[in-house]
Amino acid sequence: MRTVRRLLYRDIVASVGFVALAFLALFFFIDFVDRLDDIGTRGRGALDAMLSAAWLLPGHLYELMPIAVLIGTIYSLARLAQTSEFTILRTGGLGPGRALGLLAGLGAAFALLTLAVGDYVTPFAERQGVLLEARLSGSLRLQGAGAWLKEKYRTPAGEGSVSINIAGTGADGVLQGVRIFEFDADGRLVRQIEAAGAVVDAHGVWHLDRARITRWPLDGTQGTPLVQVQERSEFDWPSTLAPSVVTAAVLPLETMSTLELWRYSRHLDTQEQASQRYEIQFWKRALYPWACLVMVTLALPFAYLHARAGGISLKVFGGIMLGIGFVLLNNLAGHIGLLRDWTPWIVAATPSLLFLLMSLAAFGWLVRYR
Repeated sequence: MRTVRRLLYRDIVASVGFVALAFLALFFFIDFVDRLDDIGTRGRGALDAMLSAAWLLPGHLYELMPIAVLIGTIYSLARLAQTSEFTILRTGGLGPGRALGLLAGLGAAFALLTLAVGDYVTPFAERQGVLLEARLSGSLRLQGAGAWLKEKYRTPAGEGSVSINIAGTGADGVLQGVRIFEFDADGRLVRQIEAAGAVVDAHGVWHLDRARITRWPLDGTQGTPLVQVQERSEFDWPSTLAPSVVTAAVLPLETMSTLELWRYSRHLDTQEQASQRYEIQFWKRALYPWACLVMVTLALPFAYLHARAGGISLKVFGGIMLGIGFVLLNNLAGHIGLLRDWTPWIVAATPSLLFLLMSLAAFGWLVRYR
């Protein structure tokens, strides 16, 4: 059994590695060509375009890993079936259950590799790409109205709240265009702070640069608000927001690890903000690597097809279509779940469960009738 395991694993790993390398080369070329128009603007050169495209490769590898596992495993098993090697292994005692167990172990290894790439390599690479883009363009402007954060605090009169708006971030991580709105327990605006830049330290203190502080204290006699304006070159504003939460708000979702997504979604839920988008992304990030296990199961029935049932190229084409179908269903489920307000973990698990049931049904039918 050790010899059979070594034969299958070596052949499948080599095929999966070749497919993944081919996909990465293709996507690197596309990303590089897409950035050629920017060469010459703001001092950008060909090396900057190549580096920007290179930082996207870990993200592409994470997204394409299940497809590469599916295509590579189908190619390897179909080739073994065409040369009758898999038939010899079956007559030598490699039953359906044992073959499924061997491939399940390899699929689990691919899943752990995908998890490591998605949780550690991809967030780091995406952040470096964002910072590179901010350095080349001068700053990174956030989409729409910018990033919004919210926190609550206790006052003698009750519970107040703070809303924070961030317009962008610089290449050095300095927050730009910061506006802070403080409300009292009755929902009245009592203070507004505008700053050109801000840095959040490890203790949650915001070090504001060129701050303009506007206060609306109530006159005790007539109850009319008085406006007090103060300008400070430097101003420290304490907050309970962790630096990781602030970073998660201003950077794209792709730059967040699974743990960071969970923490940020819990923060949004605690502050009574919409968190379903981040919860869906968390469950997709947590369950997506295990799609590799589904893909090797989906590829196993191709080994039981007779060689005359189609050449290797036809089977690989079928694997490509199945992989594309999985990616489309996975993305579509996320969007529909967000629109329909479905349970996040069900949305994330449905595509993999459907493909797993389909693969097991096809495998059982081939084993019994073919």
